[in-house]
Amino acid sequence: MHSENQRTRESKNTHTISRRNVLRGMGAALALPWLESAATAANTVANATQAVDGPPVRMSFLFVPNGAHMDQWTPRTTGSNYELPRILKPLKNLRKDFSVLTGLTHDKGRANGDGAGDHARSASVFLTGSQPVKTNGADIRVGASVDQIAARAIGKNTKLPSLELAIDQGRNSGNCDSGYSCAYSFNISWAGPSTPMSKEVNPRQVFERLFQAGSKKEIASQLEKRNRRRKSILDFVLQDSRRLNGKLSKRDQVKVDEYFQSVREIERRIAQASDPRNQTEIVEPEGLKRTQRGRLPFEDHVRLMCDLQVLAFQADVTRISSFMLANAGSNRNYRNIGVSDGHHELSHHGRNPQKLEKIAKINTYHIEQLAYFLNRLKSIPEGDGTLLDHSMILYGSGISDGNAHNNENLPVILAGGGGGTIDTGRHIKVTNETPMCNLFLSMLERMGVDEPAFGDSTSRLDQLVL
Repeated sequence: MHSENQRTRESKNTHTISRRNVLRGMGAALALPWLESAATAANTVANATQAVDGPPVRMSFLFVPNGAHMDQWTPRTTGSNYELPRILKPLKNLRKDFSVLTGLTHDKGRANGDGAGDHARSASVFLTGSQPVKTNGADIRVGASVDQIAARAIGKNTKLPSLELAIDQGRNSGNCDSGYSCAYSFNISWAGPSTPMSKEVNPRQVFERLFQAGSKKEIASQLEKRNRRRKSILDFVLQDSRRLNGKLSKRDQVKVDEYFQSVREIERRIAQASDPRNQTEIVEPEGLKRTQRGRLPFEDHVRLMCDLQVLAFQADVTRISSFMLANAGSNRNYRNIGVSDGHHELSHHGRNPQKLEKIAKINTYHIEQLAYFLNRLKSIPEGDGTLLDHSMILYGSGISDGNAHNNENLPVILAGGGGGTIDTGRHIKVTNETPMCNLFLSMLERMGVDEPAFGDSTSRLDQLVL
């Protein structure tokens, strides 16, 4: 039997190195990554027969518009010995960490009697599996998205139930695609049938959401002070961080130091991104060009947003995120890779070889950004594996071939081990017309969310395990 003094000592130790350790300073709360020392402390006071939980499972959804050059996206053979097609070659060093899924379909992205508007439907159906009501008025209606179904169930366990990110701004009113509201084109995450989740495009605002604490007045005051003095958020939690001295294992000390370095580096990049001298030329869907000052180049912007997601997952600020690399029907040009034509314009390629080559370049470039995200997740040790091992990262589009505007055989990649519940490293070809929502239902199950059905699902996707 434990003595009263022993119980007190253990209680203090558990409080000091808790599973959800947070360093606090006025206006700031810096959550720490999963630590072995915390697990050991928890195990000390746990019943001898009680297992200590490992790292949580996370999931993220990345959306790209306008489909893909499917001939150069799709592997020729199935199983684990397939050859990576050209577009997926940036993932070469990660091939054991992801699977290519072909044959999945979003039937509700089809017109089904509603006529034109494929791009708006492709975004609105992407995570909802629901047919959007065709309207450009206030009576929008589609369905709750898979990320928000998960957030309702497990969001209470983290500071932020979910994180919604994007590169391009949007709006939720007006007609953006053949009679469909702009809300459908500019959002993939929906809290409910008529409520798109507000997405954040400003890296500084994302950073503050992850680490701010206290009253609005405190937060505003300390943010102004940090900016004026060019101080890091780490400087504001320095005093609280000293209580960790002597409490961490050597391995955890290294992990925390690397984590702090990541935070400082992201702050530096955010400050650089705020420089008004930064400017990029944007081509709007209508073909009009405009210059935006203070806007990051696309690749820098994407990678900074990816790093913020990694920080959010690493510190368990949230376990759920969505990220639109561009809005549906985006006509962005990619001059940095030699493509000056608009993406949407090129997607109507008519099998023109020159246009298809440019589409392949854009697709490959997007995959390079995915590779960056996955490599960052894989670089962070966690428990018995890495952050990527304990995540599910879904990348894809709501359209297959941009010229045909079809919604079957979608380009989909699923990366991460889902906490040891997914066998990766394969090309998995499912039966044609298999609902994409079958995959979502399986992902929800791995997040600990028990739903009998989702969207137009017919069953779970058994092929995720061998």
